[in-house]
Amino acid sequence: MFEIIRKKELNPTVTLIDVKAPLIAKKAEPGQFVILRTDESGERIPLTVADFDREKGTVTVIFQKVGATTEKLGKMNVGDFLCDFVGPLGKATKTEGLKKVAVVGGGVGCAIAFPVAKKLHSLGCEVHAIIGFRNKDLVILEDEFRANTTKTVLMSDDGSAGEKGLVTDALKKLIEIGDKYDEVITIGPLIMMKFVCALTKEYGIKTVASMNPIMIDGTGMCGGCRLTVGGKMKFACVDGPEFDGHEIDFDEAIDRGRMYADFERHAYEETCNLLKKAEEK
Repeated sequence: MFEIIRKKELNPTVTLIDVKAPLIAKKAEPGQFVILRTDESGERIPLTVADFDREKGTVTVIFQKVGATTEKLGKMNVGDFLCDFVGPLGKATKTEGLKKVAVVGGGVGCAIAFPVAKKLHSLGCEVHAIIGFRNKDLVILEDEFRANTTKTVLMSDDGSAGEKGLVTDALKKLIEIGDKYDEVITIGPLIMMKFVCALTKEYGIKTVASMNPIMIDGTGMCGGCRLTVGGKMKFACVDGPEFDGHEIDFDEAIDRGRMYADFERHAYEETCNLLKKAEEK
């Protein structure tokens, strides 16, 4: 059993929790993930390690309440225990030898981008973070990014936070004013990563994309996270989650993700109704 020792609502739909898991905290690295279950009858879901504290033995995960299990998880509080919390899984982000990097995050994907930026910054790398959200109410981790980067550019679709526009607008501007990056690392919605990679391909900048958003069971058994990279089939959970962004077939990945939308919506609504009835008793 794994105790929740801290809970923080980052915005109306995104929540941060710290979980007591010393063995995982001892080995976790940016880019890796854990698999958890809220209870013995619950489904297994993968969540990326957003941070960790080796001394305190805690692992931080950040999640958006969009499905049945994340809705249940959002109802749990400090002092509650998770049934399972397994990891670290997946391959860690390669950070050695990089001198200047742009980390581009979108929405809740910024929770995955943050530990990467933090690790690079701690290694002495010049890190430029570009983080994008639909509006000011959905902004997360802005202060944390600013404290762990050389430069942070905040973008919003409606201009209510930072600059108005897309993350690709900010990245293009930085490139064109002369910033030369060893690598761009992008994490966020698939459509966002598709266009980030299309942009960097124009400039010949190596780009790594995290395919965490398409993972389901996290072990390679369900096949839900299979994707085509460089013409070959890969699994995000066991072969990644990070791949050469210029070789990913994003259109295929986006189409496959849509296959589960109706099922996830039904499960979410069913869980919400069950939780509401439980609260009314």
